[in-house]
Amino acid sequence: MQSPILPTGILGETVAAVTDILGPELDGIAVERAVIGLFFTGVKLTTGHAGACATPIKSIPEAVCCPSSAMAMPFPGKLKGKPAREMIKEAFSDHGIRRGVGIATVNALADLCWERRPHPLAELRTRVDAFDANSFRPDDRTIVVGAFVPFLKELKRRKQPFLVLEKDPGTLKAEEMPFFRPAETAREVVPQADVLLITGTTLLNDTLEDLLGWARPQARVTVVGPTVGLLPDAFLRRGADILGGVRITQPDAFLDLLAEGGSGYHFFGRVAEKVVLVRRAEAAAKAA
Repeated sequence: MQSPILPTGILGETVAAVTDILGPELDGIAVERAVIGLFFTGVKLTTGHAGACATPIKSIPEAVCCPSSAMAMPFPGKLKGKPAREMIKEAFSDHGIRRGVGIATVNALADLCWERRPHPLAELRTRVDAFDANSFRPDDRTIVVGAFVPFLKELKRRKQPFLVLEKDPGTLKAEEMPFFRPAETAREVVPQADVLLITGTTLLNDTLEDLLGWARPQARVTVVGPTVGLLPDAFLRRGADILGGVRITQPDAFLDLLAEGGSGYHFFGRVAEKVVLVRRAEAAAKAA
C-alpha cells in the first residue's frame, strides 16, 4: 500500500521519520492519556512513552468562548485509545490546541524512536541544560528568539551581548527592553547572530523554518524547549547544532502536574529531565 503524502518541512519530515523507524509497530500504539495544561500539553502512549508541547494559549482566538472552542476541539473525551497514527496528523492542524496535542504525540513517539534508532550524528546528553551545552566567546552577538527567561537571565549575568526577538514585549522586564527587537524584524536581526537561541514554540507558529534559513552558516544554532523532540534529523538538515528538550521519566505524575497548571519549574528534576542532542561535529570541535 502506498504511503500517504505528508506535508513538507520539519514536522512533515519528522512524522515521516517516525513512520519509517517504527513501521508496523506504529499501528499497535495508541494514546493512553492526554492533558492540555495551561503552559504545556502532554500525551502518554500505551508504550509508556510521553511527549510534551507548549500550549499555544495566546494564539488561539477560539479560547474566548465555549461554542467556538468546542468547534476547535472536537475530541475531548475521545482521545484515550485513539491510534497514534491518527493523532500525529493533528500536528498539521490549523487549530493551535489540536496542533499542540499532535506535536506532543509526535514527541512521545520520538522518544520511542530514539530507543529504536539513535541518530548517528547526534550525541544525547541527559540532565544537561541547553544553555550550558553552548560555548560563548566574549564578543559573540547572541540573538534570542522568544523571551526564554532562563536564557535571558544567564546572558545578563554573564554580561554577554544579546538581542531578543519577541512578539509580545510585555513578557520582558524593563531592564530587558533596550535589547528588545520586534519579531517582525527577524529577517534583518537573525543574520547578525554568532549564537542563535530559538524557542521551540516557533515550531507551533510556523516561523522556525524561516529563522533557521536566515541564520548565517557560521552561526551556532540551538532550538530549545519541551516542544522539541528527540528526532533531530530535520533540525540538523537545516543547520541546528543543539536541540534542548525534555525526557519525561514519570509520565503519569508529569500529566498530573500539567493538569494542575504546572510548568517547567514544577516538573524538571522531579518527573522529567532536561536533555540535549548535540551535533557530533560540534561536540568534536569543542573537545579539540
